[in-house]
Amino acid sequence: MTALQDLTRDYRVAFLQYLPRHEEAALHRGYQLGRTAVTQGLSILELAQIHHEVLLEALRETPVEDLPQVATAASEFFLEVLATFDMAQRGFLDGR
Repeated sequence: MTALQDLTRDYRVAFLQYLPRHEEAALHRGYQLGRTAVTQGLSILELAQIHHEVLLEALRETPVEDLPQVATAASEFFLEVLATFDMAQRGFLDGR
């Protein structure tokens, strides 16, 4: 497996764990996935593609009445994943 495939698998697991209970542990796993992506040199665009793919999979299995909750949870999770990219960018800009 490639690093991108590994990250996709791990993202799927963490996101699906986060969806039903919105637990901090699963959200923290999302943060760790973002850190992993940064250290492995993956781009924010690759992360967005992974998020979109995993979200579409989840939406296919979601009853219509639950779509707003899934969309909100997806946004919360993705923001946590992107936090490391945000910190790295701010650190870079502060260093300039």
